[in-house]
Amino acid sequence: MADGSEKRGGVDPPSSFAEGANVTASDCESLRAAGWPACWERAAELLDWDRPFDAVVDDDGATCWFPGGRLNASYNCVDRHVAAGRGDEVALVWEGKLDETRTYTYRELYDEVNAFAAGLRDLGVGEDDVVTVYLPMVPELPIAMLACARIGAPHSVVFAGFSADALATRMEGADSEYLVTCDGYYRRGTALDLKRMADNACLSVEYPVEQVVVNRLDAESPAGDYHRYSDVVEANEGTEVEPVARDVDDLLFLIYTSGTTGEPTLVRHVTGGYLAHVAWTSHAVFDLGPDDVHWCSADVGWITGHSYAVYGPLALGATTVLYEGTPDHPEKDRLWRVIERNEVNVFYTAPTSVRAFMKWGSEYPERHDLSSLRLLGTVGEPIDETAWRWYREHVGGGECPVVDTWWQTETGGVVLSTLPGVDSMRPGAVGRSLPGVEAAVVDQMGKRVEAGQSGELVLTRPWPGMAQSLCEGTDWGARRTRTVDGEWQYDTGDKAVRDDEGYFHLRGRADDVLNVSGRRLSSTEIESAIIGVRGVAEAAVVGRADAIKGSEIHAFVSPASNVAGDEALRARVREAVESAIGAIAVPDTVTFAPSLPKTRSGKVVRRYLEAIANGEDLGDTSALRNPEIVGELESLLDE
Repeated sequence: MADGSEKRGGVDPPSSFAEGANVTASDCESLRAAGWPACWERAAELLDWDRPFDAVVDDDGATCWFPGGRLNASYNCVDRHVAAGRGDEVALVWEGKLDETRTYTYRELYDEVNAFAAGLRDLGVGEDDVVTVYLPMVPELPIAMLACARIGAPHSVVFAGFSADALATRMEGADSEYLVTCDGYYRRGTALDLKRMADNACLSVEYPVEQVVVNRLDAESPAGDYHRYSDVVEANEGTEVEPVARDVDDLLFLIYTSGTTGEPTLVRHVTGGYLAHVAWTSHAVFDLGPDDVHWCSADVGWITGHSYAVYGPLALGATTVLYEGTPDHPEKDRLWRVIERNEVNVFYTAPTSVRAFMKWGSEYPERHDLSSLRLLGTVGEPIDETAWRWYREHVGGGECPVVDTWWQTETGGVVLSTLPGVDSMRPGAVGRSLPGVEAAVVDQMGKRVEAGQSGELVLTRPWPGMAQSLCEGTDWGARRTRTVDGEWQYDTGDKAVRDDEGYFHLRGRADDVLNVSGRRLSSTEIESAIIGVRGVAEAAVVGRADAIKGSEIHAFVSPASNVAGDEALRARVREAVESAIGAIAVPDTVTFAPSLPKTRSGKVVRRYLEAIANGEDLGDTSALRNPEIVGELESLLDE
């Protein structure tokens, strides 16, 4: 019997957890026995349908899940819980940057979502009109998402840390003529002007944009032609908007992810498959139910926040916590205070954060009563064994199961993880593929490798939460999918090892995407911004290992002839990246170099730069056109 003890290098879940889990060992056996795709019907059963679906998947290669069905995401996340008599139970708790709090019951959430949906409709928003949401972590962010879903308008949430240029690019890419933003927000106690960024973005697009502005700073309303959020909601107070029934393959939202091409990649997620996937994984992986308080610390501007701060927990009627601040402001115990105050049961964060907690010391969580926690999770990058054990011991009290999850923007929800009431946890291993998901490790030709060998991680069966973009036959979709010996494969772009018991051990990205604090950034997009700086001839960006952030950004910049590599140029480089992409992409280190290591055909070899940045052995450099440059670069870093 599982008792929380460590066996065979793994840690079994406590028997008390296993016996009461949403998915037990016998459930898991029956799901796996049902096989693909039948086992996914259980996911659909977690939702309410306006029209029942005809089958679990279509007959055309799984391009449409639950065909024939119609439903509304907003109804499933709000209305049905009110109708079930749970209107007075808490749906959302907000913890503000300045230690303010706001609580919404399901009835209160229903009222405001309806009022704002009516307001959007009055502004001309109709079915399939894309609404861009450019907000920090305030309650109006999920409210806007749910209001859009209610009237059948896809939303496109843009991370509030992105620049005006990045916002404009994403608005134009989505043909979005509506923008929900705010006057500003606080970063470490300092007020930042988000409205100015939004205005600059709107000036950059080639069509007029209707703006709705939330007052976050409690200051005078900024000048300009826009609609105040509070006025829109007040004018429609008490209005009820009938949820628009959507076909399962109707668009729910758009979201951008950085790829290797240098341009943001547009990913589309549809209503039926996505909502079923995130509801089921919230139920099975996070063991959530109506009595739980769940805190996913990710910003809602990223897919993790979409799936596990908004749609997943609310679909199950749980309480979700939204936090605007940073973990160490005003003090390093802020997160633990939030958990104690709200009696959080499930906490989901990034390994980057766990490493920061470790660095600060266990005295901070020890100041607070964290006994309400019963499950911990990690996401965004592999978590090392030391951090995993510290997390479980000092945050989880040595008892909480820890689910190390792997998934992507493209997958929509978790696809690899242990099931907390079933599987032994292996520190450093993400776990097996979930029931209904099939994964493998293959070589560059798509052939499966033996257990213990490193290769490319692929998914070999479609799954409900998969991006519509993978099914469209577009160039991007074609690059990410292939058929090998009759087997469909989705190339995740990650390296992995599969052990002889089916556990996957992730080995990082196979492309040139940087993972900074759990957020994927395109090195090519950063390089493009740097090369656009006057006085810069060429640039290459690599990741340098960092104990806290996972990776820091190290830029090697070659100045133009007769241009000095001085502090003024370094400042212009950093300013250009912040303007083009956002503060999160600004290089931590800028090294000026006379040249960059190149092949004989003139291509920059980034693996040598990465080795130099990390102080690693370079190996054989004889194939380079200019092998002498690597020694010069090493000397520069030694200075």
